[in-house]
Amino acid sequence: MSAHDDHILTLSCPDKPGIVHAVTGLLASHGLNILDLQQFSDPGSNKFFMRVHFSQARSTADLDGPMAKLSSELAMDQYDLRPAGKKPRVLIMVSKIGHCLNDLLFRAKTNQLGIEIPLIVSNHPDFKPLAESYGVQFHHLPVTKDTKLEQERQILDLIRKNDIDLVVLARYMQVLSPGLCEAMSGKIINIHHSFLPSFKGAKPYHQAYDRGVKIIGATAHFVTADLDEGPIIEQRVARVDHSMSPKELVDEGSNVESQVLAAAVKWWSEKRVFLNGHKTVVFN
Repeated sequence: MSAHDDHILTLSCPDKPGIVHAVTGLLASHGLNILDLQQFSDPGSNKFFMRVHFSQARSTADLDGPMAKLSSELAMDQYDLRPAGKKPRVLIMVSKIGHCLNDLLFRAKTNQLGIEIPLIVSNHPDFKPLAESYGVQFHHLPVTKDTKLEQERQILDLIRKNDIDLVVLARYMQVLSPGLCEAMSGKIINIHHSFLPSFKGAKPYHQAYDRGVKIIGATAHFVTADLDEGPIIEQRVARVDHSMSPKELVDEGSNVESQVLAAAVKWWSEKRVFLNGHKTVVFN
């Protein structure tokens, strides 16, 4: 058997005794070998979350019936079964700040990220040459207050036509409408500096410099209709000091933003991220 025979099973359901036994027993009864298993029972929501990486399955067709039956018995919210090597198709949206876009393109190209990037959408034309250098379609879709809904209709058309699994806002400096957020619920990831809401508005790093902060950071989260309040996937920080200029803070912040966004996209692509109300469960 090869890595092509590896699969990932993810599920969530109301918590109760016997879930692990039922799932692992089903896999064992089909001669499948569990390589890795992670689970979490949340006492707050009484939800159970599970991710199983198993091998020796050239096809999972034989599991479809038994899994559907088990899903009904356990009242699963959802379950997903897919080849471990399947790459989700990702649409990246960007404005005029390109460090996160460039980082994701490079990581995907060098197989550090198991994703396909078939297209990039931007409200500015700046990164068309970068997209072309990676052989990725670039769609310049300008947007104004009056044209936002029409522009987002075009984005949804591109999502459907290209079988997009995930939208990544790589410093896309436009607020998405509730309609687009709902259409792609749980499938849009954003990155922002962790100064929000402490340093609102323009130039947060300059505001942080003026206040003499000692730690800067970034947050990757799912997008909801509530601005910058979606469930958090990953956060990281970097220490700074009095000797650093605003530009040096921006540069350090850019590095952290790129790392955090790449981690969130990687974990999502590997089926490690579960929505749990206003929070997430992340098996990393």
